[in-house]
Amino acid sequence: MANVRDFRTRIRSVKSTQQITRAMYLVAAAKMRRAQERIVAVRPYALKMLEVLSSLAARAEAAKHPLLARREERRVIVLIIASDKGLCGSFNTNILNRARTFLDELRDREDVQVDLVGRKARDWFKRRAYKVRRVEVDLLKALDVPKVREVALELVRGFTAQEYDAVYMIYNEFKSIMQQRPVVERLLPIPLEIFEQKHQDAGPTTPEDYIYEPDDKSLFDRLLPRHVGTQVYRALLESGAAEQGARMTAMNNATRNASDMIDALTLQMNKIRQAAITKEILEVVGGAEALK
Repeated sequence: MANVRDFRTRIRSVKSTQQITRAMYLVAAAKMRRAQERIVAVRPYALKMLEVLSSLAARAEAAKHPLLARREERRVIVLIIASDKGLCGSFNTNILNRARTFLDELRDREDVQVDLVGRKARDWFKRRAYKVRRVEVDLLKALDVPKVREVALELVRGFTAQEYDAVYMIYNEFKSIMQQRPVVERLLPIPLEIFEQKHQDAGPTTPEDYIYEPDDKSLFDRLLPRHVGTQVYRALLESGAAEQGARMTAMNNATRNASDMIDALTLQMNKIRQAAITKEILEVVGGAEALK
């Protein structure tokens, strides 16, 4: 049976763990605040660019640029963004389960390969029979823009060369500190759904075309690769902010659980100590009675 000394040791151990979880919560809070500021700044630009290019793509002929080409999706690349570190609750579990479900939906395709961002995604796919084409670790650590551009341009190059017919992204969208939502988005070819939905809401009219200056091909050559890079950068920012929010929640819960455990251990220790004191008193009283 555990004695008072054992309980004191366990309480000290739990208090040490609580200090670590509290410190990790504060660090995650500071990182999340910076990440939230960045995603709030980037999100309107990225979404507006997507809306504008969706509008242009709906009006333009696919032959005007290879990134507008719509082919039968026989060969698909799926970019999956997870975290490099753990201790963030169900953050990685949710994104990897969503990725598995989506990959199962693509089983009838001729060739499906995955590009992975984050150690957790790398470790998970290492133990499973999926075709891993590329792995990036520590990309979310500092979010180096040239490195993100390199990843995006490689996807553009492969799609343009018709090595694959579609590119999808799976990442955690940052909604709030308490809520992160796994999202599947088509990156290439440029989706038309946003423009089509907006056009349907406006009424059944034929979309007007424009006179471009410079010509539409020059615009597409500049804007479409930049759009792909912007959307990948936005997804990485969303995932980074969502990760820190999930870690804040997990560490806050761990700190509260440690407090509850300390209270329970302290109560149990006091019961054992009180029982020992009572036993000693009874022994003293019994000895005094025996001397009479």
